[in-house]
Amino acid sequence: MKAAKIAKIVAIVMLIYVGIVVLFESLLGFFQPEAGATMLITSYDEAGNGHDRVVARLESNGSIYVAANHWPRAWYREALDNPRMSVSFEGDTTEYRVSPVEGAEHERVDNENSLGLVFRILTGFPPRYFVRLDPN
Repeated sequence: MKAAKIAKIVAIVMLIYVGIVVLFESLLGFFQPEAGATMLITSYDEAGNGHDRVVARLESNGSIYVAANHWPRAWYREALDNPRMSVSFEGDTTEYRVSPVEGAEHERVDNENSLGLVFRILTGFPPRYFVRLDPN
């Protein structure tokens, strides 16, 4: 009986946590400010349709990076399938070719652009992937 009650409490706590993560991710996607260190990216699906998102602009060793550090990451999958990406930053729009980042480069960019614990908790600890934006 006691184990069942503990399991029920754990399940309720987990459901509340999942609800907080979903709410935070939804609000962030809806209210993401387009200012400061953010930029508007346009990724393209297999039909060539563009999809806009506001993301943080990350820089390392003179290159521009974008981090997929949320559970909703359709833009990342689109970028891997179709490496063409348009980026609008400070009033200028530029075309880039997307390159996935792995190994030592991933570690360097991740260490230089680390996320705080509170942010990671609120986003549900998603795995973090990076792409480098190479000029066409």
